[in-house]
Amino acid sequence: MQYILGDQQKLAQSIRTATPRRQRFGWLLAGVAALPLPNAFAADSTAAAQDLEPTLKSVTVTATRREESLQKVPVAVSVVDGEQLERDNRNGVASIVQQVPSLNFRTGASNKDTSLFIRGVGTISTSPGVEPTVATVIDGVVYGRPGQATLDLLDLERIEVLRGPQGTLFGKNASAGVLNIVTKAPTAETHGYIDQSYYSGNESRTRFGIGGSLIPDTLKGSITTLFGSYDGNVDNEHNGQEVNGYNHKGVRGKLEFTPNDDITITLAADYMQSHDDAPNGVVSKSLTPAFANALNPVRASSDNRDINTDTRSHVDDINKGLSGQLDWNLGDYTLTSITAWRGWDNTQYQDGDRLGTITTAFPGTADKGDLDYNQYSQELRLASPKGQFLEYVGGLFYMHGKDEETYQRTLTTPTRINRGIAEYSTTSDSYSVFGETTLNFTPDFRGIAGLRWTHDDLEYDHRRTSTSATTVSGIQPGTSSSGSVDEDGWSGRLGVQYDLSDAVTTYLTYSRGYKGPAYNVFFNMQPRDTEALKPETSNTWEAGIKATSWNNRLTTNLAVFHSDYDNYQANFFDTVAGQVVTRLINAGSVSTEGVELDYALQATSQLKLSGALAYTRARIDDFACPPGAAASCNVNGKPLPFSPDWKSYVRADYSIPLDNGLDIELGTDYSWQSEVQYDISQNVDTKQGAYGIWNASIALADYNDGWRVALLGKNLADKSYSPLLASGGSYIYRSVPRDDERYFGVQVRKDF
Repeated sequence: MQYILGDQQKLAQSIRTATPRRQRFGWLLAGVAALPLPNAFAADSTAAAQDLEPTLKSVTVTATRREESLQKVPVAVSVVDGEQLERDNRNGVASIVQQVPSLNFRTGASNKDTSLFIRGVGTISTSPGVEPTVATVIDGVVYGRPGQATLDLLDLERIEVLRGPQGTLFGKNASAGVLNIVTKAPTAETHGYIDQSYYSGNESRTRFGIGGSLIPDTLKGSITTLFGSYDGNVDNEHNGQEVNGYNHKGVRGKLEFTPNDDITITLAADYMQSHDDAPNGVVSKSLTPAFANALNPVRASSDNRDINTDTRSHVDDINKGLSGQLDWNLGDYTLTSITAWRGWDNTQYQDGDRLGTITTAFPGTADKGDLDYNQYSQELRLASPKGQFLEYVGGLFYMHGKDEETYQRTLTTPTRINRGIAEYSTTSDSYSVFGETTLNFTPDFRGIAGLRWTHDDLEYDHRRTSTSATTVSGIQPGTSSSGSVDEDGWSGRLGVQYDLSDAVTTYLTYSRGYKGPAYNVFFNMQPRDTEALKPETSNTWEAGIKATSWNNRLTTNLAVFHSDYDNYQANFFDTVAGQVVTRLINAGSVSTEGVELDYALQATSQLKLSGALAYTRARIDDFACPPGAAASCNVNGKPLPFSPDWKSYVRADYSIPLDNGLDIELGTDYSWQSEVQYDISQNVDTKQGAYGIWNASIALADYNDGWRVALLGKNLADKSYSPLLASGGSYIYRSVPRDDERYFGVQVRKDF
């Protein structure tokens, strides 16, 4: 998806500041731009016409570990602009799935329980012994656990969604795709801003940033802070509290040191402290009369936003990190080194029974989990000069991860209290050698070849104690186990790229994906979970065409793909000690295929249209049913979870420059998706029907004076939907999104 900001503002300002005669010419030119005359502007060679001609802003991406034009890289990539996300009140990874149809997100009561899906493939597991299928990379640093990436994104430049296996250059956790997040670099010019937003539901967000030169031509820096809070949109009838809100505060800073023309050193640090009180599921359907009576006065329904619980489910989370990047020009070559540490502390409290009373039939269950995760990574790569017959990027990568967790479950009945405590840890080490080359056979025809070797070492240790020597509801007897596994894996890419013209390129690629071994390490881990899962591998074919037309006013990018996954690692529902749990297994073979379209049109100098469309047919081909499974294994040919067949997004932005230097900006967008199944066992009650979300905004801005005021309307059609539906045994529960109902907000920004 193309950038939305910048072009219209610059054109409107140039028209306003022109002479009256030239101003009239500018408005005339803007009107002619609305007509479908591809050669009209090409025929006008005057400098004024060239300056005022409406065009799309070029988009640069780092999808190939180099800065290149989006329209030239032989990879299916969607790009989302950081400033536009902030203006749309989309503040984290979960919020962009409406804009990128190939991307989906599994939410949870704790950010520890989240994961990403691209083209229908992802990992539904919170086990520390499982690596995500979709990698999250921020400023070149790979995040080892998916929950780390749910923090608010500060000082965001753009998000690149790379679709399909990206294991050659991005490596770990990239067997289905990559979220490549790029934050803003410090600028030489001193600049600061303050941004204050208020939304209904008592949501407030304050951002402040400042940056510039500290030592002219040598040292630049920037710092950004965030304070955000929201009461929530779910009511707890048990105590009258409002929940499903948050309280966030964080800071990100950068220093860029350039001692000479050949060396750039970038140091970055970030810290985010979050308190979220999302309930552990809002009951949307009672499956037994007994549970419906216990839930009173709450009545279960598909749009229910009430709970009745005696334990406040909430999460305290600290996400922090340091990184240093060296870019060293060795003649025409560039050596890049990225050294990073990240720490993640997470404590979650959950009401497992989702009820406010304790009875013999429905005992009370309260959980507390503590997580302490640290990772260290080092990447070293060398990029050859551009424009040669042989171009390449090659390097080495190492990551060490250490996860330590303690999980406690308390089971309360009218007659006694039972308690189980599990302490477990995982240690992972990953080593890689990688390289990708481009062979420029002719100026228009290129070959692509890449290969990566990965060695993974994974070990775990697990110990559980229980006050009961026998199984009680939700708590297994005491046990202990440990294990280790190591595997070698190969991933890579082969392809060709052919330019039909300077404005149209085509490509055909084959990619091999690899995801390392896994252990299903969790609170109720049992002897059957002690065997390591085999690595997951995939084979993907992709053909694409990227076209720029109408004098850079229209871009259309189309990709067609087919992927086969073997030893697919997936969770399957089972019943353990009277509670529904998810068992991680090598589920067998799955496939996904489809068509994706991204487009942007600068229809006139004032009107821009953009959007995306994806058809993804993600299906289970051959399911390997685990022994003693509680759910049906008759799922061959059924859809993969969190993968609607159709998703689309359309957006329109219209600017009205006024004679007094002001701009009126109108924006609207609509996202729609078809029915989606959230349960791999194909539970009929965990389907979300098709739905669409409509948003709009109006803003008044004076960019010469550096201010902007905007009014937002979210989910204007007031459509309730569920990004997660799951079974609790005698009921179905759902997750309630921020925009589950219509809400409004106002934003004020001042630049200085």
